Amino acid sequence: MARRTPYLRMMEVSAAWEALRARVRLADPRAEEQIAVEEAAGRVSARPVTALTSSPSYHGAAMDGFAVRARETFGASDARPLRLPLGTSAVPIDTGDVMPPGFDAVVMVEHAHEPAGEPGGEPGAETIEILQAVAPWQHVRLTGEDLVVGELVVPRGKRLSAYDLGALLAAGVTRVAVVRPPRVALLPTGDELVEPGTPPAPGHVVEFNTRVLAALVTSWGGAPERHAPVPDDRALLEAAVRAALAAGVDVVVLCAGSSAGRDDYTTQVIAAVGELLVHGINVMPGKPTALGVTSDGRALVGLPGYPVSCAVAAERLLGPLVALHLGVAPPERERVRAKVARKVPSKVGHEEVLRVQVGEVDGAWVAAPLARGAGVITSLSRATGLLRIPPLVEGLDAGQEVDVELLVSRAEAARTIVHVGSHDLALDLLGDELRQRHPGRSLASANVGSLGGLWSLARGECHVAGTHLLDPASGEYNAPYVRRVLAGLPVALVTFVTREQGFTVLPGNPLAVRSFADLARPDVRFVNRQRGAGTRVLCDARLAEAGVDPARVLGYEREEYTHMAAAVAVASGVGDCALTIRAAATALGLDFVPVEMERYDLALLERDLHAPWAVALLDTMRSPAFRAAATALGGYDAARAGEVTQVVR
Repeated sequence: MARRTPYLRMMEVSAAWEALRARVRLADPRAEEQIAVEEAAGRVSARPVTALTSSPSYHGAAMDGFAVRARETFGASDARPLRLPLGTSAVPIDTGDVMPPGFDAVVMVEHAHEPAGEPGGEPGAETIEILQAVAPWQHVRLTGEDLVVGELVVPRGKRLSAYDLGALLAAGVTRVAVVRPPRVALLPTGDELVEPGTPPAPGHVVEFNTRVLAALVTSWGGAPERHAPVPDDRALLEAAVRAALAAGVDVVVLCAGSSAGRDDYTTQVIAAVGELLVHGINVMPGKPTALGVTSDGRALVGLPGYPVSCAVAAERLLGPLVALHLGVAPPERERVRAKVARKVPSKVGHEEVLRVQVGEVDGAWVAAPLARGAGVITSLSRATGLLRIPPLVEGLDAGQEVDVELLVSRAEAARTIVHVGSHDLALDLLGDELRQRHPGRSLASANVGSLGGLWSLARGECHVAGTHLLDPASGEYNAPYVRRVLAGLPVALVTFVTREQGFTVLPGNPLAVRSFADLARPDVRFVNRQRGAGTRVLCDARLAEAGVDPARVLGYEREEYTHMAAAVAVASGVGDCALTIRAAATALGLDFVPVEMERYDLALLERDLHAPWAVALLDTMRSPAFRAAATALGGYDAARAGEVTQVVR
């Protein structure tokens, strides 16, 4: 049996970075290459660049009109125009033309006109009337107005923008010295990896981590070199690392195998090839990260295999490493102060990086947390911000203000519509159609259950709340709960969909689950939804009607936050039955036992009905495209989507 490798010592990220930075050796001066200016956008200048020519290289007209000698226009006005002979005292000229010798100003064409001919003379006499005097060099671009020969155009160590390219070309520079991008070898490890496009068999996963890393390295200005997956074999892994180093790369990244499992060899390989400096950083996700250096000062980075852990650790350590090689500061994202949309527990002792969706509600920023699993790559693709929970903080309360690092522009985040409440598959379709009908708008959802959504709306932490709460006493959906939670606030209930709820079971329904009474059978393992979810309320109401004590339901305490998660639990054998919408069962090829149709509404404050975001959202809900797409999911009726059914006061 392979020896398990414990963590060396848990280190704060800042300390881990300093330990690595102090040992990395950089070429001095940094390696550079000459490239065409047109190809230099995003590259870092290796030397100061000075102008080879002045820009402009001549005195030129800045306006259409007539070149004149300024002194000959003095006194001219609309009331007392001056006449100047064409060709000798006034020369027609267009913007950008070279100023004729001896002329030092331009009268704009709007302030001059050619008078009719004198009585008895030729029509259109060769003079012009000047209606406004000009000062010397007025409306003239002087030689070197923009750049003068020998003037600094860009300094050393600047990441070149599109505008820098224009300035360089204007200065007569056609080739520029840039810092050679650091070569970063990316080595995925693991017996379970298959290439994209290959359907993964049980026990196998698609290798996408190094594709994500390659895109990140490129965006940072590095040159990624992705290698084929290396099996969990220490000798093969060490040989792959040595081969990459022999090829001259600046950084070697081993993706996965950095934890303490039986087949985790990353730290052993780093120690064999160089010196292991760090194993374990105090951040979640991302804890099993390893750092080392070779004898000649090249970095060896071991990143976790879980995709979110891998990305978080890469952003905190690999990004700054690429910047160090380029001689620039790591890019910093814009931050906003935001309220957390729901309670977030956190483990004391570790910094946690939480993925969130950010929006602006009534002038205040709101952060809606996404799934927290280290393997949930979609939590990164859907995120518009990152929230860091310090090591000594035991979670965050709903409504608590925190700093959020934006992954999108502030303007894009401000146009996001924040939904908090019950999960529904049609919300994704709504968000997709919203982007098409109203470019720039997006829909962010935090799945906290119907009741949690209403409380979030009451606290001003979302624009809309998705709810499908059945009141057992009256048999009415949503309105009774709105009155209790948002008492005194007029709330509009907008029909989203009517959808079919029922039991999701394995194909063929092998346990013959037909009713809520069947959930009390000892051979049925139930998968429940979280407290506050509309589906949980429905389940509890129907169990009570059937006279079933929840304590008799095996698995009643097992909670999932979405219909799809509950259905997946059944598909994977964790449970035998779950109460979900039909679309979840259909999506996974499971059987479905219908129970009832329920009303799913979107609740928003009545005062917001005519807000631009609400107009866009309701327009999208009412569109034939959305209604057709929602209906096609199966178990949905979207014919009245977007209708304001009632205002609850």
